[in-house]
Amino acid sequence: MKLWTILVLATIGGIIGWITNLLAIKLLFRPFDPIKIPVLNWELQGLIPKRRKEIAISIGNTVEKDLLSVEEIILKLINEDNKEKVLSILREKINQIVLTKLPSIIPSAFKGMIQGYINDMINQEGDRIIDDIIHEIIENGDLNISLAKMIEEKINEFPMDKLEELVIEIAKKELKHIEILGGVLGFIIGIFQGLIILII
Repeated sequence: MKLWTILVLATIGGIIGWITNLLAIKLLFRPFDPIKIPVLNWELQGLIPKRRKEIAISIGNTVEKDLLSVEEIILKLINEDNKEKVLSILREKINQIVLTKLPSIIPSAFKGMIQGYINDMINQEGDRIIDDIIHEIIENGDLNISLAKMIEEKINEFPMDKLEELVIEIAKKELKHIEILGGVLGFIIGIFQGLIILII
């Protein structure tokens, strides 16, 4: 009979612990919109929806300051391999302009000389010109582009149900462990309660 009492209390404790942790996980997101409880004068809303703006600002600032800057993005976009592609496109476009825009009265040999000169200039000065352009973009980008603000806006625009789905999908295993841990701890507490009751 004593063992039966301990087992019943342990089982009840385990169920309470499991349900408590399950509810705690759900309450991270639910309810999405605030619900007023008139008698208690409380407002019930999920933690993440309630703090969404603060979370968005924090993530945006962290990404911009510690993980990825506008400068790094631009430098990644225009690396040495891409530089050659940009110069190649530049050569092609300028040569097309020379061929189509110069009057037909100008001899083709002279046009060829102009194209050759332009190609030589691009080969000699192209790298420096692109570096100058990148430097200008970075300077102006820092003034005009706020990566933190962009991330903040994207997080705030992201549908809350999709965000919940995404977080649960990513952390499914860990969240399941939290639920089980609640059940195990509740079971252990139930055993202790049963022992205390029997001792008293």
